[in-house]
This record gives sequence, structure tokens and C-alpha cells, in this order.
Amino acid sequence: MAANRFNAFQTHGVGIGLRIPHYDHIFSHKPAVDWFEIISENYMVDGGRPLRMLDRIMDQYKVVQHGVSMYFGSSQAPDREHLRRLKTLVRRTRTPWLSDHLCWGSIDGTYSHDLLPLPYTWEAVEKTAARIRLVQDFLEIPVAVENVSSYAAFTDSQMTEWEFLNEVVERADCGILLDVNNIYVSSVNHDFDPIDYVNAIPAERVAQIHIAGHTRYEKYILDTHDHPVIEPVWQLYARAIERCGPTPTLLEWDDLIPTFDEVWAEARKAERYLKPLETPAEHQLLAGVAL
Repeated sequence: MAANRFNAFQTHGVGIGLRIPHYDHIFSHKPAVDWFEIISENYMVDGGRPLRMLDRIMDQYKVVQHGVSMYFGSSQAPDREHLRRLKTLVRRTRTPWLSDHLCWGSIDGTYSHDLLPLPYTWEAVEKTAARIRLVQDFLEIPVAVENVSSYAAFTDSQMTEWEFLNEVVERADCGILLDVNNIYVSSVNHDFDPIDYVNAIPAERVAQIHIAGHTRYEKYILDTHDHPVIEPVWQLYARAIERCGPTPTLLEWDDLIPTFDEVWAEARKAERYLKPLETPAEHQLLAGVAL
């Protein structure tokens, strides 16, 4: 397994998203969370309560920034004012990397506020990689791109989603935020084997992993982040850890948010996969796949 130059944590561990309903519990109980992920856009302000709360969190915990509006695959160049505010926040949090989604979501200044899938074409590879390089150079920290869940596909795609992801990160020289729940959701919606996806990812570029729950409907699965992680997603996670080694892992729970203790208990289930595995039998038991 190659050394992972994108993993800047001195120790690996499990984190959860920092959410307002949990502030009081965090400040009063000081739970032993390894790190928190913040949504960058919630803190790209000049002052006020969001930054005061963030500073209190950073007094005790590591923080990693995760964005939802960079839209690396959109056609227009990144907004310079957005990048300036983002860099100010990056310097404040000292985040080891910044993550955002491999998608598009804006055109001619209009923002959809959705994470829309890209056509998997060579033209899209080049344009998306160039934009990631621009952002990474401007921010002066590593960028990790996240695979999104999808519910539609382009007929002119020239490669699989994982081939597209691999080509983009190689040309951009960036990292990957590997969301194994998104892989599972898309695999059901588009009828492919999710293990093929995990097996194809360049393990040395995986900076972080997301796990989450989703909602199953009659004809498709929706990435809702409002349920516990199901067993097939844990199996994908086990395979990812087997390939990548111990990797910072975050549980996403963004809707119908339960108590802090419930979220943290679900997140800590990842710890049994993160410990070093000594024998092939242990790997096979946790991964649930043949070696």
C-alpha cells in the first residue's frame, strides 16, 4: 500500500459533522470526538455567532472543511470573492485539506444548489481538473474531491464514473474524499457492482472517507443522510479501509438529526474497521468479501 501524502492528520480517527443542535452537548460534555467536519459556507462570514462558536470548537478539536458550492465541473471560472472568503476561513481553521464535490451546479451565475452529475467525457476531465488545480493553487492547501450520488446518467459518457474520477484526480494532482454511501446509492440506481468502484480507486489519494445512511424507495435510493449506515455500506467501507489503510472517517447525519450520543455511537462503529488487522482471516471477516 502506497504512502498517502494527502493524509495530514498525525493520528487517524472518526469524526462527525458539526451541527447546531449539538453545540450545547459538545460544550458541556466535551465528548472525545477525534475531529469535526464543518460546512465551509456556514462560516464564510465576517463575524457573529457562527465564528464565535467555531472558535470555541477549535479550542478543543481538530476541524476539517467541507464545501458544497465549489462545483468543480461547472463551465465558468470560480468566483474570486468566494475563493477569497474561503481562503480566509482556511487560514482560520488550519484545515489540513479542503473537500468539495465532483459535480456541477451553476451556469451563467445561476446556482441550482444541487450536486449534479457530470458527463464522463474526456473534455469534462480536462476542464474539471483545470478548475481543481486553480482552486488548489489559490488556497495553498490540498483539495480532495468527493464522488456524488446520482440518479441520472448522460448518454454521451465515455467511461465509468470511477474511471472519470481517477482521470480527474491524476490530472489535477488532488486527493479523494471517498463517499462509500454515495457509491452504494449510485450502484443501485445505475446497476453496477460497488466493489468494482472501490477496488479501482487509487488508494494513495484517499484523504478522507464518508459514511452515511440513505432512504430506499420503490425504484431508486436517495442519499438523505437521515438513517443509520446499512450493512452493505459497512462492507464497502471495510473494503476501502483494507485498500487505503486507516483513514479519517466521517459519519454524515444531516436530517432528522438525533441526539449527539446517538450520532456519535453510530460513527464509532467505524472504529472496529480502523484498527490494524493482523491476519487474512480478520480482513475477510470485516470486509465480507473473498480475498
